[in-house]
Amino acid sequence: MAASEGEPPVILSEGLGFAYPHHGADKERLQGDILQDVTFRVEKGEIVIVTGPSGSGKTTLLTLIGGLRKAYRGHLSVLGHELVGHPFPQALHHAIGYIFQHHNLRASLTAMQNVCLPLYLMPSISQEERDFLAKKILVALGLESVLLSHPAHLSGGQRQRVAIARALVHRPKIILADEPTASLDAASIGLVMEVLHTQAKQEGTAMMVITHDARLMEYADRYFMLKDGILEETTTLK
Repeated sequence: MAASEGEPPVILSEGLGFAYPHHGADKERLQGDILQDVTFRVEKGEIVIVTGPSGSGKTTLLTLIGGLRKAYRGHLSVLGHELVGHPFPQALHHAIGYIFQHHNLRASLTAMQNVCLPLYLMPSISQEERDFLAKKILVALGLESVLLSHPAHLSGGQRQRVAIARALVHRPKIILADEPTASLDAASIGLVMEVLHTQAKQEGTAMMVITHDARLMEYADRYFMLKDGILEETTTLK
C-alpha cells in the first residue's frame, strides 16, 4: 500500500541534530554531534534501510524517532507530530513497533503471552482476539511448534522471531528495526523479510531498518548510509 499523492510522509526529518550531554564540574554542555543535519523522509508502506559503521549514530537515530531520546536541533515529525522541543505523544506509543537488537522477552511468559503484550494496551480487543492475532503472526513466522514455550526453551533465532511477532501483532503504522535479522539463519531471514514486506505493502506500514546484511537489499525501497553523523542516500549496502 503505497502513499497516495499529496499524502504527508510518515517520518520527516529536516536538519536533525543530536549530541550527548556532558556533565562537567562547571555546567552541562553538549559533546560533539552524533547526528549532523540529518534530512530524510519515509513514506507510508515504504521500507528504508540504513547502514553504516559502528558508532555512526544509526541506533541513536531510531531512538529519536521512537521517542527514547530527544533531539536538540532541527525538526523531526512522526505521523504529523513534531518531536523536537515537544513531549512524545502518547498516541505514538501505540503506532510504533520496535524491534531491538536483543529480543527483550519476558522470561516468565510463553511465546504467545509475550506477543500478546502490546494488545493489552488495546482494551477493545478480547482475550480470544488477542490469542488469535498472536497465533496468526507466530505461525506466519514459522513458530507454530513453540507457541506455549518459554524463552529459555527457545533458540536465539526463535526468540528474535517472537520479538518480531510482538512488534507486528498490533499492526503499527511504523516499524523501527535495529539489526532485526542478526541472529537468524538464511531461511529465517527470508521468512521474516517476506512477512515484513507483506506488512509494509498490504497494511501500509512504514519501516526503517538498520542492518549490515546485504541480503536484505532486495526487500527495500531505498537505502541510506550514515557515517560520521551524516546521512546520505545510496544504492548499495556497504
